[in-house]
Amino acid sequence: MEKQLTKAEEQFMQVLWEIEQGSVQDIIDRLPEPKPAYNTVSTIIRILETKEFVVHKAKGRGYIYFPLIKKTDYSNQSLQKLVDGYFDGSFKSLVSFFVKKNDVDLNEFEAILESINKKNAEKL
Repeated sequence: MEKQLTKAEEQFMQVLWEIEQGSVQDIIDRLPEPKPAYNTVSTIIRILETKEFVVHKAKGRGYIYFPLIKKTDYSNQSLQKLVDGYFDGSFKSLVSFFVKKNDVDLNEFEAILESINKKNAEKL
């Protein structure tokens, strides 16, 4: 699944992932101001269908759209692409970058380490 979303596509997918299904108007209603035109959203949703991120079913004179790809699956793919593209495939380099450049709070960092340790313990 090497599909990538544009910024606008991702914004609409975030809404669909949140509401699980909806019409173009449902998506527009959940977007921040200034809201895009109905035709703009409709066009991007059709592009998402072409990319196989979304599928629809007829409802009355309109359509209800559903995500085909889970948010977690897309997030994992995007994170892996980031790590591979910018950190030579090393999660250690990614974490090190965030610690150095983003002034990660010590409590937050300890929580991350605890989560990693817990995950590793489950594997044993």
